[in-house]
Amino acid sequence: MSRDRDYVAIENYAAIGDGRTVALIADDGRIDWLPLPNLDSPPPFAALLDAEHGGSFSLNPTEAYTVEREFVSGTNVLSTLYTTASGTVRVVDSLNTGVAGRLPWVELARRVDGVDGSVEMEWCVAPGTMMGSTSPWAYDTDHGTVLRADGLTMAVRTLNADDVSIRTQSIAGTFTTSSESRHLVGLVGTESEPLHLPDPVKVDDGVDRTIGNWRVWSEEFSYDGPWADHVERSALALKLLLHSPSGAIAAAATTSLPENRTGGKNWDYRYAWVRDTAYTIRAMLRFGMREEVHAAVAWLLKVIRANDPLVGVFYTLGGEVPGGTEQPDVPGWRGIGPVVNGNRAADQLQLGIFGDLFSIVRLYVDAGNILDAATGRLLAMIADEACDSWQRRDAGIWELEEERHYTSSKLGCWQALDCAVHLAEIGQIPGVADRWRAEKERIRDFVETECWSEERQAYMAYPGATGLDASVLLAAEMNYDRGQRLSSTIDALGEELGAGPLLYRYSGVDKEEATFVACAFWRVSALACVGRDGEAKALMDELVEMSNDVGLYSEMIDASDSSFLGNFPQGLSHLALVNAALTIANSHDATSE
Repeated sequence: MSRDRDYVAIENYAAIGDGRTVALIADDGRIDWLPLPNLDSPPPFAALLDAEHGGSFSLNPTEAYTVEREFVSGTNVLSTLYTTASGTVRVVDSLNTGVAGRLPWVELARRVDGVDGSVEMEWCVAPGTMMGSTSPWAYDTDHGTVLRADGLTMAVRTLNADDVSIRTQSIAGTFTTSSESRHLVGLVGTESEPLHLPDPVKVDDGVDRTIGNWRVWSEEFSYDGPWADHVERSALALKLLLHSPSGAIAAAATTSLPENRTGGKNWDYRYAWVRDTAYTIRAMLRFGMREEVHAAVAWLLKVIRANDPLVGVFYTLGGEVPGGTEQPDVPGWRGIGPVVNGNRAADQLQLGIFGDLFSIVRLYVDAGNILDAATGRLLAMIADEACDSWQRRDAGIWELEEERHYTSSKLGCWQALDCAVHLAEIGQIPGVADRWRAEKERIRDFVETECWSEERQAYMAYPGATGLDASVLLAAEMNYDRGQRLSSTIDALGEELGAGPLLYRYSGVDKEEATFVACAFWRVSALACVGRDGEAKALMDELVEMSNDVGLYSEMIDASDSSFLGNFPQGLSHLALVNAALTIANSHDATSE
């Protein structure tokens, strides 16, 4: 295989991680994205956004090759088979974990096993400018050559790969495999602290330990319904986005991958959205994942209590309110800018987060857990605020600049009060639920009279709108509407926003961006909820085949050629797949009883 190595298509990447960061590996063996030490840190390897100066870690045969790759079963460890005219090698890529969880340093292992024949391999560890902010350099120490970039200290560890070349800003080498040979090229790194240099044999052993650690986690994963392989891969992708030091869940692993090929719609998704956290916790609860659920719930409630609970759309992975944005002077993927650090939606009012928050707590409590007194009081206060705030205009779920009375925002407030009434009735939050119950019915009346169109037989995007919004499909999962009105809305959405099995987010946005993957799976869930199981299953069968070769999804798919756009891997896409499969499975169980 050969190619012009400027920018790789987004769908050609695979993702590995260790609970702190994520590496994206192209199908030609180059790691083009790796923030260190955390997912939201500046990336020393960022050729994904800056092919010339971003930095990468390459490993590949020196002659033409073909590629077959897959994740090691039950893990986020990647196995790639390279076949050349002279032989075959297998590369196993792992962000290693320790005996008792994540390691206190980042340890990337790239194991190379000869399968047959002989293959000359070349590799190069070349850090970049960390988004135009620093100039990396290599220097010698008594214990070997070290790479530094700003506050990062990195070192290369090799096994049976002694032909090493030290350059000014990189370390490179070659080696030749034979049948049953083993080589390894690893990278270890820390930020603003001393660097441990593990024995290369220990790094190699860490690959097997990491595979075992992932499989222990996967064995706790409970799902044996339809599309099981796709559901398991999505659950593992979501696990990559769970930031183990805090319990926060990142929306995606990248920043600034464009939603539009002409640019302008590039965002940083390395933050924890309340909405995405709610959907993730829901999926994990349904899988029986106790530790991750508690960590995510505790983290979210802690940061909401510490900050303003009424406007917190998303938070940093460390639990702080996000700051402003900056645009580093780098070109972006395929030159499509701007590249953005930060996300300007931080200051928006999004009323739907009321529903997201309360749905998390309701699921957590209904799973057999108990709220502490301070959390109960906080939630009672937020429920009271929802009684008033639902009448305000907001930016909506899509974080739009023009504030309106978006239907999905009203539905979120309805969901919040519905959950609050339930929690009060079972004694989990204090207060008299009469007002919450009454205001919930006022919201329903507003939605049914102001947001419904008899002419279109659909819930509209907002009162007086001429267009539709796919986010109203979430009314099914909220149990707001599972009847004829939602069923006819599904049909209207398919006619106006559909592109084969895919859906655009709202009317008119097809001129600005590609289809939104989560919306397509939301339609599957809604179809199942309104009793149209056959259509739901057929649509699901189509959608699960639209992932890339290793089962991952980005934020968007171009309906014209099935190429990926937007940040990757995208948590919301995988969440929507998981919940669609679970909804269909539950619907089948209910009808078979």
